[in-house]
Amino acid sequence: MDVDANAGKKEEEEFSTGPLSVLMLSVKNNTQVLVNCRNNKKLLGHVRAFDRHCNMVLENVREMWTEVPKTGKGKKKALPVNKDRFISKMFLRGDSVIIVLRNPK
Repeated sequence: MDVDANAGKKEEEEFSTGPLSVLMLSVKNNTQVLVNCRNNKKLLGHVRAFDRHCNMVLENVREMWTEVPKTGKGKKKALPVNKDRFISKMFLRGDSVIIVLRNPK
């Protein structure tokens, strides 16, 4: 029982001082974070919950990416187009996270 209490306290301390403090501050202060994902998409949203694996519940998320349109044979290469969409609630699995930035302006 005492071992569990110590482990919980240690984890809480790591969340408030270590790399995961970015997520902890976002939850506490209701600030946005920018998450770069392995699929080359970026997520801008509010963190509602997270764990040590960087699994996250995000709200009011703007997902952003670029696409290169297909062109016909012999045509010039098309310019990349910026795209985005809104997602009200999502669960993001931590293994797809590359980097998390706080308060992007």
